[in-house]
Amino acid sequence: MTELSIAGVAFDLDGTLIDTEPRNRVMWSRLFDAHGAPYDEALIASFAGRRGREALADLIHLFPGRGVEELFLQAVSYENDPDLPAVRPVPGAVELVRALHGAGVPVAVVTSGMRGYATGLLDALGVRDLLELVVTADDVTVGKPHPEGFLAAARGLDLPPGRMVAFEDAPAGVAAVKAAGMTCVAVTTTQPPDALAAADRVVADLLEIAVLPGPALRVPGS
Repeated sequence: MTELSIAGVAFDLDGTLIDTEPRNRVMWSRLFDAHGAPYDEALIASFAGRRGREALADLIHLFPGRGVEELFLQAVSYENDPDLPAVRPVPGAVELVRALHGAGVPVAVVTSGMRGYATGLLDALGVRDLLELVVTADDVTVGKPHPEGFLAAARGLDLPPGRMVAFEDAPAGVAAVKAAGMTCVAVTTTQPPDALAAADRVVADLLEIAVLPGPALRVPGS
């Protein structure tokens, strides 16, 4: 076990606090299918952790004659499909947020989702009132892997990034955390461990992470 001293914590949302990745992958796959655009599992996985519009902009050549905004809104419309995979909390996530709040540790969420989307998920988790700050895709100019969102969280909490620990599940998010100068703990809910090797620690879920006096986090691994 390792103990990480903390002044504040930032969490990604999708795949880190709540497992929405199976649903999101179905939505993006349906968009590609609707336009006859070629894709494989690796390409769909590359959307994880990124703002949807930016990921689509990188792949717009696969959708001749279509615009990013049109495609993004079409993908978002699939959220109402009744047959999408169910979403559920990442094991240990809600308990960890509650423990941090109880210990007086300020907590932020930094997500690539839009504010309405993020608010709905945080309400479903029952943790929105425990957060000091939520930074969404609507609040930044450049999304992950750029560090802007995590730096905004540090400013909002009035903390040096170097005294914060951030939790992520996607390579783009890990890169953003490290570029912001924070300690990164990656959760393998959506990606294999080798894809998250740039993180300071990699864990299977949040069940084994404990909040200690100090305050500090006890994290599995050496």
